[in-house]
Amino acid sequence: MEAIKISGNSVETREDFFITFYRNVFPVLSKYVSGKGGTFDEAKDVFQDALIIFYEKIVAGNHTAIGGNGNAYLFGIAKHLWLQKYRKKSFDVSLDNIHQDILNEDQDSKLLAGKLMHYLEASGQKCMEILKSFYYDKLSGQQLADRFGFTSIRSATVQKYKCLEKVRDHVQQKSLTYEDFFE
Repeated sequence: MEAIKISGNSVETREDFFITFYRNVFPVLSKYVSGKGGTFDEAKDVFQDALIIFYEKIVAGNHTAIGGNGNAYLFGIAKHLWLQKYRKKSFDVSLDNIHQDILNEDQDSKLLAGKLMHYLEASGQKCMEILKSFYYDKLSGQQLADRFGFTSIRSATVQKYKCLEKVRDHVQQKSLTYEDFFE
């Protein structure tokens, strides 16, 4: 675009000025803001603020500061305004929201743990104890065999496998998937 000139204060001239820049710069700015996590409404707000600043520079006669490319200059103003807003937005985090998110996660994890516990209990008390000893208490195969009176490490691992299969069968009977337990 060549040097920007506004002749007089006619409404048509101002309208043409705004329409031209809106068509040329706003789509690019909108895409930029969207890529940075902003919304369409935020892009509109930033663009309108930038357009006002740009227009005031033109009216004040600061043509030399703008140079030859008004589109690039307007985009630069808008980008600068967006980055200021984005930085401020990233630091404005409500503690109420964080507290509520933590409570929701805690409730969700309790529900999921309850589901999992139900299926573990359905496998039987001995299986629950074997699985707890292996996965939670981190007992080795030999320690598992000693604790539960198996003749060998192999017997202990086979029994642990059978217990896992019982749990899998219960889950499969209910047509549940892995995602039902972990989100």
